Amino acid sequence: MFKTRPEVNGTFGVVTSTHWLATAAGMSILEKGGNAFDAAVATGTSLHVAEPHQNGPGGEMPLVLYAAASGKVEVVCGQGVAPKAATTGKFKELGLDIIPGNGLLPAVVPGSFGAWMLLLSEYGTMSLRDVLTPAITYARDGFYLLENTAAIIRNVEQLFRHDWPASAEVWLPGGNLPQAGKLFRRPHLAATFERIIREAESASGSRTGQIEAARRCWYEGFVAETVDRFFRTSELLDTTGDRHGGLLTGDDMAAWRATIETPVSYDYENYTVHKAGPWSQGPVFLQQLALLKGFDLKKMGSESAEFVHTVTECAKLAFADRDAYYGDPDFVDVPMRELLDDAYNLGRRNLVGTNASLELCPGTIPGYIPHIVIRPKGSTVIATPESLDFNYPRPKENQPEALATGDTTHFDIIDRFGNMISGTPSGSSLHMAPVVAGLGFGMPARAQMFWLEEGVPGTLLPAKRPRTTLTPTIAMRDGKPYMAFGTPGGDCQDQWALQAFLRHVHFGLDLQAAIDAPTFHTYHLVDSFFPREYDPGHLAIEGRFSKQVQDELRKRGHRVEVYDDYALGYVTAAATDEGLLKAGASPREAQCYAAGR
Repeated sequence: MFKTRPEVNGTFGVVTSTHWLATAAGMSILEKGGNAFDAAVATGTSLHVAEPHQNGPGGEMPLVLYAAASGKVEVVCGQGVAPKAATTGKFKELGLDIIPGNGLLPAVVPGSFGAWMLLLSEYGTMSLRDVLTPAITYARDGFYLLENTAAIIRNVEQLFRHDWPASAEVWLPGGNLPQAGKLFRRPHLAATFERIIREAESASGSRTGQIEAARRCWYEGFVAETVDRFFRTSELLDTTGDRHGGLLTGDDMAAWRATIETPVSYDYENYTVHKAGPWSQGPVFLQQLALLKGFDLKKMGSESAEFVHTVTECAKLAFADRDAYYGDPDFVDVPMRELLDDAYNLGRRNLVGTNASLELCPGTIPGYIPHIVIRPKGSTVIATPESLDFNYPRPKENQPEALATGDTTHFDIIDRFGNMISGTPSGSSLHMAPVVAGLGFGMPARAQMFWLEEGVPGTLLPAKRPRTTLTPTIAMRDGKPYMAFGTPGGDCQDQWALQAFLRHVHFGLDLQAAIDAPTFHTYHLVDSFFPREYDPGHLAIEGRFSKQVQDELRKRGHRVEVYDDYALGYVTAAATDEGLLKAGASPREAQCYAAGR
């Protein structure tokens, strides 16, 4: 089978991520004697610098890891919470029935930095300076500006010039539109990171003391103070067409901590797959497995209409349950055990027919009332559409020139000690999050994933986590740690990553071939991002699926959109097999890269 690049193999360590500079940063840490968790901080913070249209230091993330010392799989929650002032009543006072998709109002507590510090303190071995040096170097000395980044800056140029002045200072240096393929520097961000290191090293002589001091700098010190001042004194344009101030305060930041949690898990074949809890969409991957285990996927063939149809119909059922039941389990009783129960999914599986479902069909669970808010496709008036986060690709014929996708990254790392980690840094992207003057980055707009309607699992409440789409994965095989994988892509993450996993497990494709294979997804779900709309019957497929397959899918009732041959999915994956380390990275967008030795 043709592959766009080889599967990377080695025995010392492998790093794969959505940007080659981040992959190089992670490998440099492994080469210096660091472990996978040290390398993760270097990789992730480098992604903050080099993929600013995808994420930033003020964003959020979940991490799923396997620590060889303890033999445990654990989740680090770096998802910040809604501000104390963020209530449904407050938004209704502003005349809003939906939270804007950008600006100051949708900001939640930035969780990434706290998660990096928790990871480094509890699992890492290296100093704060060691692991932040690659990101600082890229920011200070410059990095190659991606076409996607340049395209989004062009797309929001006028918004920056006229309405977001601090963003203009960072992204239009000297008042000029930056050019793709040229060196781009982020001196404001470099200065922020360098100040954190200086203050941390002045505060303590120990590694752990410096890490805690850095965390305090961020959540109780100058970073929080700068955020608090900016949000109190600024009113900026957002997708409503009006200017609004923000609700996030320094007190909100000081009250929040990253946490270590037990994953949600499911056994499939000889694999056990581990995900973050239902404050993410991670368990939807597991429910798709529970639904698909009743089908003979291998007999179908991995590029057949039957395979695409079956996987898509199971996705519709699992995502309907996500939309009906998922939320922050600190606030919502999520029936996770029932949703992954084999008997329950047998009943759900029987709903899969030969034709495409055009209904949104959550399951019925005793003691629970499924409640889904439906906003029809195209029903929302958007005052500043050029500033929206385009989380998903669009068919080529419908995509204006220079429109780019953005707002998530991913990485996977395995070291020679047997540790592995999968992470999905996101948020704080340049076109959704106005730059906080003096810091060089903005706060995450993740509150757009809350509902202002009462009585649904995702209803906005102070100090509640939004139900994010971020969903890294670790899979055990025969009880042993085996594979770390994931992808950017909003609601598509647990579709694209699932397909790579199924092709690896059922069809014997190596990691790279499984990632390269033609991909598809459906928007037959409630979009997690503003304007939160529902698109029944939708099915997107890459153009490498044969015309016969495309025609058969249309005959079954799918509303098929055909994309470029390599347009859907940015999966990266790493695995370990009896001492041999393996890694692969998507060729799509020509920026993901795997390395190892």
